[in-house]
Amino acid sequence: MKKCIPLLLLLPALAGTAQVKEPAGRQLVQEIKNNEYFAFVKNKALEVMKTGFNAGDGYREVWIRDYNTFIELAAQVNPKEVLKENLLVFFRMQGDDGNIIDGFTPAEKIGKGETDFSYSKLEPRYAGHKNTVETDQETSLVQAVYRYIQLTGDKTILQEKIGDKTVAERLEFSMDFLMNHRYNKQYGLIIGATTADWGDVQPEHGWGVDLDANTHPAIDIYDNAMFIVALNNLMDILPASRQKWQPVRNRLMQNSMKHLWDKKEQKFIPHIYLKGSPFPAGFDENKIYYFGGTTVAIEAGLLSKAQIKASLDEMVKRVKLAGAASIGLTLYPPYPEGYFANKIMNPVYSYQNGGDWTWFGARMIQQLIKHGFVKEAYEQIQPMVKRVKDNNGFYEWYSVDNKPRGSGTFRGEAGVLYTAIVMLENLKK
Repeated sequence: MKKCIPLLLLLPALAGTAQVKEPAGRQLVQEIKNNEYFAFVKNKALEVMKTGFNAGDGYREVWIRDYNTFIELAAQVNPKEVLKENLLVFFRMQGDDGNIIDGFTPAEKIGKGETDFSYSKLEPRYAGHKNTVETDQETSLVQAVYRYIQLTGDKTILQEKIGDKTVAERLEFSMDFLMNHRYNKQYGLIIGATTADWGDVQPEHGWGVDLDANTHPAIDIYDNAMFIVALNNLMDILPASRQKWQPVRNRLMQNSMKHLWDKKEQKFIPHIYLKGSPFPAGFDENKIYYFGGTTVAIEAGLLSKAQIKASLDEMVKRVKLAGAASIGLTLYPPYPEGYFANKIMNPVYSYQNGGDWTWFGARMIQQLIKHGFVKEAYEQIQPMVKRVKDNNGFYEWYSVDNKPRGSGTFRGEAGVLYTAIVMLENLKK
């Protein structure tokens, strides 16, 4: 029988140097050990992960931005060959310009009249889809390959030949795509469409997931922080690439703080607009706090320990103002009703416009643990694990009054929560 990979092997990379100080730490360690929800959540996560790789019940695709966040969980119930094959599909379907698709689905499941799909001779089994308003598919794939190697120790994936390029070459090709097609020289940062923080819905007409003539291009912290994390990962697994990418990474870090960090408010501004804002004149968008982008910025190493604590305090404050349950809140205050044409973003506190997503909230928990805020991490994870048991499963997002919404068996939530719990349970005592 093929072996799965214990998450314990990845813990040194995940937990960093976080330790629990004595004597208060001894009590906290005991609380973690005896937590009434942790065992239930972990077991439920493993059950969910055994049933497939699509994002959740409401999705047929395997999405790279989701897979990147549950690959550690997937490794607990799947052999490395399965993890590897999923990653290779994305490389086989890579665009001629280096871009990476969002997700793939079996070609035979595509109905008549469905045209928003791409196909590749290198991977005839699947159809690919890409929400072009995002700029995180390429960076998510680099991060997922990095996690795969950390989990399995299998660096041979880098030498796999896909068409005329190795995986290693295709990883850099995907980063080249961002520099060639999504890089703004004026600010030295990458761009995307205007979305709500890490979201994939633009305000303009229609479904809102494709770049078009109505798009308002913008720069935000989420896309750039994801790029920084990806470059750090890339240089780790491909040391020879450091000469090319380290200067790029350094500029991204400097420019992210120079142009996106509001020193006075101690927060990231939502957007820098390149061709005007899609929102009404007089709307003060900078009143909105982006939870997810801030979390990834912490992962990218952009904020000091003091700034991390200030960010957490601001998140907690705004969660209370919203009346929400957890720091998984996407943003606060939400965009006013009607600011997004897509009905899923209305009314306020709906979907990515103020919905509560453990998918990002638990990533903040992981960052708190890594940076030594263990007590705070334990406190903030409680509402997230409690609602898993209360609802007997994982849901895509939660309403402001903590009711489950969206896709069930949402594997992204299961993955990030599972990892966060294991990090807490295995802290140095």
